[in-house]
Amino acid sequence: MSRFQYTNRNLELLEPYEWKRSRTVLRGESGSNVADLPDRPSDLAQRDGRAIRKGNEIAKHFADNKVDVVIYAVEKSLDSYKFNLLFNKQLFIDQLKSNNLGKRTIDEGSMDEKSGMNFSEYVAILSGNTDLLDKAKVEKQIAGLESEKQAFNRSKYSAKYKLEDFTAELNKAQSRHDRMSLDWSNLQQRIQKNQDGTIVNAIQLTGLPATATIKQIGTNLNELTDKSRTGGDYEEIGSLYGFQLLVKTEMSEKDGVDIRVNRFFVQGEGNIKYTFNNGIMAKEPETASMNFLRALEKLPSYIAKEQENITDFQKDIPILQGVVDGIWTKECRLSELKTELAAIDRKIQLSITPQSNKQEDTQNEAKLPELTASMTKNISTKNTF
Repeated sequence: MSRFQYTNRNLELLEPYEWKRSRTVLRGESGSNVADLPDRPSDLAQRDGRAIRKGNEIAKHFADNKVDVVIYAVEKSLDSYKFNLLFNKQLFIDQLKSNNLGKRTIDEGSMDEKSGMNFSEYVAILSGNTDLLDKAKVEKQIAGLESEKQAFNRSKYSAKYKLEDFTAELNKAQSRHDRMSLDWSNLQQRIQKNQDGTIVNAIQLTGLPATATIKQIGTNLNELTDKSRTGGDYEEIGSLYGFQLLVKTEMSEKDGVDIRVNRFFVQGEGNIKYTFNNGIMAKEPETASMNFLRALEKLPSYIAKEQENITDFQKDIPILQGVVDGIWTKECRLSELKTELAAIDRKIQLSITPQSNKQEDTQNEAKLPELTASMTKNISTKNTF
């Protein structure tokens, strides 16, 4: 027989259910006695509902807000099979609800005021052998540790691949930073300034004389915007402080119509291409002539951005390296549990084996009189002849 207590929930008046006929609701019970076992786990829980639900005034005033739930069962009887059946049903229901059909472990559980005893504890008690429950508890702990170990290994492999990616990205960022720094250093050495401190726009375009005015330069750039056809390649059109000026024709499609766009770049010794306004040339000639110079003026912001990326990678890489070099610290505990499980298995086998031998001895003793009678009959028959 199993007996446990439930704490009554928040007390409040019970009203008739919505969309259902009005009914009389009992104001409370002192407990619940279950003499037989239902076919569904929900029925077993439902029978306790009247006693443990809200509004049990008897429990509130006379039983310290607690109720007893008593379930009757007989050891080593079909009740054990019944509880095992209920356990398997509840396990299947939990699998469907949790979307985990691979679940095949018994919840070690415990007796408490919230849930009482679980089905696996009932089965163990009714079978007369609690070693099965001990085995289930150890198996669950082993399964939990093995799952934790798998998660640790997965995170370790993930960190390994991420470490490789971050290391590669760090090298790329460092390379871009160095090349941009070289371009900026060259620009600072070659740059020319007017008396008022403004930078001289020393742009030189192919086909224009060195004495070309800003208006002529801007007009020529607008002509290149309309007429250039590079076929997707970069084409050099001039220079500025030792940097190459390039144009590239890019094709795109919109609403079934081919669109041709010429974009302009400036490239230094680091083979990095810089743009202003995404490489689109302004229509106003003076603004157009300043396009490449403004692209070079953005170099410090590019360098600072790459330095920020390098700093972030340098922070993350040691953390990832620590995960990759990490060792799972619960391996000894897992080995101990496996040893304990093997000992429980041997104990269970030893408890089963003597009973089997005893049954065989009993059967042999039952057959002995028949064997003796048969031998006697044979001897008598032989003596007759």
